[in-house]
Amino acid sequence: MSNNAEHSEHIVSPGLYIAIFAALMILTGTTVWAATVDLNEYFASLNVIVALVIATCKAILVILFFMHAYYSSKRTKLIIICGFFWLAIMLSLTLSDYSSRYLDVH
Repeated sequence: MSNNAEHSEHIVSPGLYIAIFAALMILTGTTVWAATVDLNEYFASLNVIVALVIATCKAILVILFFMHAYYSSKRTKLIIICGFFWLAIMLSLTLSDYSSRYLDVH
């Protein structure tokens, strides 16, 4: 059996998992708080943007630490970054289409 360092598992301390869990709970609380505050008076559809930014931060934490992408190879990190880039393209196209529509307000 060969002792290849590339394929060895990385041991993560429970303290790091607790810190990530606490950060996810704080971000969840921030999401709930942001949903109760009307941010649209400052900028149109700011609530949606704030919610997406918080959700993206939570997804990054989950992918990096719970899915162990932080300790993976460069190729895996490249695929993850490409996935986020593709998500950013899709969200920007969707939001630009949504913002260009005429909304008939009575």
